[in-house]
Amino acid sequence: MTRTAHGSARHLRPTSGWLTFAGTLAMVIGAFNVIDGLVGLFRDNYYLANGDQILVFDFTSWGWFWLILGAFQIAVGAGIIAGRMWARVVGVMFAVLTAIGHIAFLRAFPLWSVLTIAMSILLIYALTAPSSRARG
Repeated sequence: MTRTAHGSARHLRPTSGWLTFAGTLAMVIGAFNVIDGLVGLFRDNYYLANGDQILVFDFTSWGWFWLILGAFQIAVGAGIIAGRMWARVVGVMFAVLTAIGHIAFLRAFPLWSVLTIAMSILLIYALTAPSSRARG
């Protein structure tokens, strides 16, 4: 509780370094997914596997998927840093979706996918570990 100049009490939510980290990480993962999407749309020969060797869809479909998901993740990351509870919930859902998507995309670009899966798991922890009253 903090006293203001007029003597009234104001309750402040505790800040959380984990949520600030989570918001930043969500924006980084989102940026990675945007890059994945752009590469899938414009340079599909960049990947290690052919279009028929990935688990589902073709590279154009994956390109649109990663591009749209990445743009939303960047926005959700900003919401997490702003301390919005809805952004934490959506951030967990998008991190799970990203991890599952990169499992399907693993054959096309293994190192990038493993790195993104690991960051998604870390993001889920960073979003669920702080108290529900904490803000970014």
